[in-house]
Amino acid sequence: MDDVSTFASVSETIRIAFAPIFLLAGIGAMLNVMTGRLGRIVNRARVVLENARMRKADRADCRLELALIDKRILAINLSIILCVASALATCLLVALLFISEMMHLEIASIVATAFVTSMVLLMAGLICFLVEVRLSLRALHFSREKLPDDD
Repeated sequence: MDDVSTFASVSETIRIAFAPIFLLAGIGAMLNVMTGRLGRIVNRARVVLENARMRKADRADCRLELALIDKRILAINLSIILCVASALATCLLVALLFISEMMHLEIASIVATAFVTSMVLLMAGLICFLVEVRLSLRALHFSREKLPDDD
């Protein structure tokens, strides 16, 4: 009979742990988007540097764009770090759920703290991501200003 109650208890814990696991999947998808953006930012930096070396572009414009690229890299890196930290906090949450169930520990406040920590880190990561998106739009505006007139 004890095995049946243990199985039911583990089954219930697995059911409860599904929400954080879906959260992990969502964070993973966001990290995929963020790393893709980081790759495109790095590629753009390479193009700007090459244009500056080959004198295909005004060096002052290149410096301005590279300064903006540096800000974008900083923002997206911080976003990735915060989202990874959120994923780790979520993993800790799942582990705590199982540990508390298997060892019959009353650690609800620790579990709640892990969840809140994960959410705060995710929100901070998404804010940094939004900052990077805004910076990229500024770069687009910068590029439009440099277009020649249609005279």
